[in-house]
Amino acid sequence: MRAIPQAAWPAALNDPSGQRDMSSRPEFGQNAHRITGRGKTMVIDKGLGRHAFSDLLETAGGYIDCIKLGFGTAPLYPTDLLLSKIELAKRCGLLIMPGGTLLEAAVQQDVVPAFFHTACRLGFNGVEVSDGTIELSRKRRTELIQEGIKHGLQVVTEYGKKLSGSLVDIKELVATAEADWQSGAQMVTIEARESGTDVGLFDRNGECPRSVLEAVSHSLGDISRIMWETPLKSQQVLLLQTFGAEVNLGNIQPAEALALETMRRGLRSDTFQFGARVEPFMYMI
Repeated sequence: MRAIPQAAWPAALNDPSGQRDMSSRPEFGQNAHRITGRGKTMVIDKGLGRHAFSDLLETAGGYIDCIKLGFGTAPLYPTDLLLSKIELAKRCGLLIMPGGTLLEAAVQQDVVPAFFHTACRLGFNGVEVSDGTIELSRKRRTELIQEGIKHGLQVVTEYGKKLSGSLVDIKELVATAEADWQSGAQMVTIEARESGTDVGLFDRNGECPRSVLEAVSHSLGDISRIMWETPLKSQQVLLLQTFGAEVNLGNIQPAEALALETMRRGLRSDTFQFGARVEPFMYMI
């Protein structure tokens, strides 16, 4: 069978927006947000097996920047499988980290040093610091961020509680984000859980007024280091239409990673207007 060239499709069909240059993957860290049109995608893995994980990266690895092994799933994998997944993600240039709830459990169980030692020994290159279930003082949150950095890990933090009905307090979000960045965190995630309903920015129907998003953006001033958890397609569309293709979106289901990239490029009806061509295609008869 004749091999098909990688760039078999016309550039105008591969990326109508003309902004999603994937030829080189910038580092996830502090300078990555300066790359125009290179919004980050974080996928949540709630228990993919070896083949499903490999298939995900083969199919959509080029459009993913970070994989989070959700909640406390990381300790439940057979060690050889966990090592395989971490190594494969890193080979693809991805940030891979255990879920923030696992670090919260380590705080609760008073085994934080063992948590960081194990995460590094296994090969994780990132860590999430959160207090969605427990309470952390500002001092303790800063200590955990700095402990992650000391271990050579890229630190992502998360703002918000997981309890249903816990909505975003904009002033508190801004204060937390600024303190996290000052402590060395590279990105701050706004909580929405994996359900995307009745928590964070979203009501029990998974909806959020655009005016609220704009108020959050205005208060933060710069959203290039904010990761918005948007597990539902309608939420992804809302954020893309509000902030554009460069917005950072998290808690994306593995099966939706490629579909999200089509929306970023204007290859789906929801964001078709992202395409650079504004006039209809004309056909010669």
